[in-house]
Amino acid sequence: MARVLAAMSGGVDSSVAAALLRDDGHDVAGVTLKLWGGDSDSGCCTVSDVEDARRVAAQLGIDHYVWNFTDDFDQRVVTPYVDAYANGCTPNPCIECNRTMKWGRLLDRAIALRFDAIATGHHARIVATACGSRLARGADPAKDQSYVLAMLDPAQLDRTMLPIGAMTKAGVRDRARVLGLRNAAKPDSQDVCFVAGGDRSAFLGPRIERRSGRFLRSDGSVLGAHGGIDAFTIGQRRGLGIASGERTFVVDIDATTGDVVLGRRDELLRDEQPFSRPTFVGARPRRADELFVQVRAHGEPATGRVEVDRVVWSQAQPRVAPGQSLVFYDGDVVIGTALAAA
Repeated sequence: MARVLAAMSGGVDSSVAAALLRDDGHDVAGVTLKLWGGDSDSGCCTVSDVEDARRVAAQLGIDHYVWNFTDDFDQRVVTPYVDAYANGCTPNPCIECNRTMKWGRLLDRAIALRFDAIATGHHARIVATACGSRLARGADPAKDQSYVLAMLDPAQLDRTMLPIGAMTKAGVRDRARVLGLRNAAKPDSQDVCFVAGGDRSAFLGPRIERRSGRFLRSDGSVLGAHGGIDAFTIGQRRGLGIASGERTFVVDIDATTGDVVLGRRDELLRDEQPFSRPTFVGARPRRADELFVQVRAHGEPATGRVEVDRVVWSQAQPRVAPGQSLVFYDGDVVIGTALAAA
């Protein structure tokens, strides 16, 4: 039996995770992190989410705490998010939140309070290998969250429990209904928790210096004007605010000039994807090794080989926005990460 601190967001996944741990005989306490002090209508940062977590904990008969990490969250997650868009990059705030908040501040405090492990409701698994603990995909392909946890190292995994990783989402909801949990049918959160309504431009507008720029074709011809590069990301098709007579995608963003280059989808295709800051669990893959590489939280993985500072794709793939994470898999097991470079 372990003493476990379960991170409870108010959603059904983390609630069932806490319940499973309790039923397995662990000494469980729940904690909800107050991360964002501004307007929020999704994620775990609303008053109703905190109340849902508190009531589920009471229903399960476990202690529940609320810890305020808003200052650190603003410094380590929100500020880098704003800076990235101001510089023409596309950040991963959920990954940074997991890195710095849940497996940063939360894990550190849990250890200081003599908990043996923390637990979350992520759809991912921890598997034992000859080289130690490794992160693997969850059992439900449609809900797999290994991408946003790929930065966890073996030492962190040894202090982590992911109780629902072997369950499907339907199975989680069924278990919640059997337990009579009040949030059994609660919808999943989809958006960045600190961007109300998913309106990125409205969130970034007061926080960065807006500088208008030009829409260009790949040949340099001018298509029109835009209000700021923060509204765009590589590969974007919707919400461009300009009609070009054909399906048009963002092909490139120049943060220096403010130019946004638009083109056809085939203009996004690349044989290679440069990256920076690679980190591998264990030995670096050999150049001959073909791996699965995932570039979005719920994207389909592609196959490729890892060179010194780039992925060489088995088949041409759309360019990845600078700042996005590349996650490398050997089958279902995460073996490393890197950041997409321009």
